[in-house]
Amino acid sequence: MRIAVAALLTAFAAVSPAGAQDYPARPITLVVPYAAGGGNDLLARLVADKMSRTLGQQIVIENKGGAGGAIATRQVARAAPDGYTLGLGGTGTLAINPTLYRNVGYDPRKDFTPVGLIATSALVVLVNPQVDAKTIPELIALAKREPGTLNYASAGVGSGIHLGAELFAAMAGIKLTHVPYKGSAPALTDLVAGHIQMMFCDVPPAKALIEAGKIKALGVTTAQRVKAVPNIPPLAEVGMPGYDTASWHTVTTTAGVPQGIVDKLAAEIRTIMSEADVQQLLSDDGAIPQISPPPSDMRRFVDSEITRWGDVVRKAGFAGSE
Repeated sequence: MRIAVAALLTAFAAVSPAGAQDYPARPITLVVPYAAGGGNDLLARLVADKMSRTLGQQIVIENKGGAGGAIATRQVARAAPDGYTLGLGGTGTLAINPTLYRNVGYDPRKDFTPVGLIATSALVVLVNPQVDAKTIPELIALAKREPGTLNYASAGVGSGIHLGAELFAAMAGIKLTHVPYKGSAPALTDLVAGHIQMMFCDVPPAKALIEAGKIKALGVTTAQRVKAVPNIPPLAEVGMPGYDTASWHTVTTTAGVPQGIVDKLAAEIRTIMSEADVQQLLSDDGAIPQISPPPSDMRRFVDSEITRWGDVVRKAGFAGSE
């Protein structure tokens, strides 16, 4: 028995490094927990296109919306730990959902291996052109005159977009009505059509609609202006002092993936995010490109964000509400 076990361990040790060296030997799936066309999807497709070229294997995007991104994130958590299933993680799925849902179906600290940070994103406050408000103070005044009559869209219950709007409402002392969607793209479609009145949204999918005058942008959620939309003031400058928040976007994979594969993917992401054209593309679209720290530092970052946003969810009264 001891000889058989020793032989098995020797064989495993011999195969494991080779597996990492030969990876990837087939296409990789990158699961995006929101609908196609939104800010998360645009980031994922940019990274997937670059990585497909450098890794020599196609990275296939699989959009799977619903439950604030929890459905897709569970899929990544339950995938085989071989590095062929990656997920786009972020503030909503990894830091907010575990406190928001009674049983989200995964543990962000135990079920995933962080690979790399891609970008952070400011949100922009949008309204339909028919809404009688041209500034944040006017929007707040309108909401106070007609409590609960302003509907706002989000990319799902508990998403960063949702809680960004709830934080705004709490700080402004107003009541808004939440209408959740499966992603930014369908929500923006209804905003343009006037089926909803306002929305907090990532800049990338909204930028062209803002420039075309199909929606009005009243402010951004970061304390600094966003390079892609420099004429839109921060909320902190226009009646919401102290408001400062941004979402973050990562590539993650299943817990137990061999470290050699994780390191290879992490190195690819760091290289890609260092390229001037990628940084320019992200900046032009409204994202803030990031040079990813090592996976070990990423794990500490995600851990701190789980604590931070968990507190926000609890204070907002949403803990275990879904």
